[in-house]
Amino acid sequence: MTDIAFKRPDPITNARKLSIAPMMDWTDRFDRYFLRLLSRNMLLYTEMVTTGALLHGDVERHLEFDTAEHPVACQLGGHNPDDLAHAAKLVKKYGYDEVNLNVGCPSDRVQNGRFGACLMAEPDTVADAVKSMQDAVDLPVTIKHRIGIDDNDHYDYMRNFVETVTKAGCEHFIVHARVAILQGLSPKENRDIPPLKYDFAYRLKQEFPELHISINGGIQTIEDSLEHLNHVDGVMIGRAAYNNPYMLVEADHKIFGEPADIPSRHDVLRQMYPYVEKELSRGTPLIQITRHLLGVFAGIPGGRKYRRHLSENAYKKESGLEVLETALGFVSEEAAARHPAA
Repeated sequence: MTDIAFKRPDPITNARKLSIAPMMDWTDRFDRYFLRLLSRNMLLYTEMVTTGALLHGDVERHLEFDTAEHPVACQLGGHNPDDLAHAAKLVKKYGYDEVNLNVGCPSDRVQNGRFGACLMAEPDTVADAVKSMQDAVDLPVTIKHRIGIDDNDHYDYMRNFVETVTKAGCEHFIVHARVAILQGLSPKENRDIPPLKYDFAYRLKQEFPELHISINGGIQTIEDSLEHLNHVDGVMIGRAAYNNPYMLVEADHKIFGEPADIPSRHDVLRQMYPYVEKELSRGTPLIQITRHLLGVFAGIPGGRKYRRHLSENAYKKESGLEVLETALGFVSEEAAARHPAA
């Protein structure tokens, strides 16, 4: 391990045992509020927000969130140290618990902006960005990255990247355990086709025991997460948690050691009612909230009618809370109770 004097204890270390991945178009503030009802302890992430959006766009729209979402991290996309420092100050001003730099997204648009996964080829740039953000704010500055890019999918490539960025003071790395193919694969294909190499993250933790290493990629269940936690410090779940969010109700008990207190699916959705009414009064279209609730009854009798009712009615301008209440009535509580969280 390199001789690094790390800055301070991290107040959200425990929350990082389980986190929800930043997912474009999915992990907006409405989704995060809903997910918080499923686990009090896990760490939530925003969608990636580019430095350009914060320098030249609507900062409030990108960074607003409900205090109930804590602990919550903001993921930034960018490469210029000064721009990232400015963005980090805005993240701090809005009250986030962590600022994270995206070094994993493989899309063409991101590459053209010289950020995302292509920055794995520029570890010194990433180190400069980390130092600039750490000098600007007293938040934890973390990195989410791939194991490599294109043909550079060997362990030493990732190790050298992490070691370089660690010298700038970064203490927490989230390893998406796949290589990113920057030419020839779409972002969706980059999430599925390159093989998972969890052993790279395990080995990284062994070689850098002082670092906090989280693992991401292909993790489907809380039971999967518990297995990974035998080797690394944290687990990040993505699309599996979005498509079957109710699985997360077991997290506080199984991962964070709290007493088992599992709310029903119906109870969770009813807890959304005051929030929905508040957002409707602000002019938020119902569909912006309910689109994140479609997976709650996956595989349960009545679940299809529930989803259809929301899909066919929530988009209407006059739609209110009654649309969600009616949809909920298509699934009996007894039927839902026979399908525990998976």
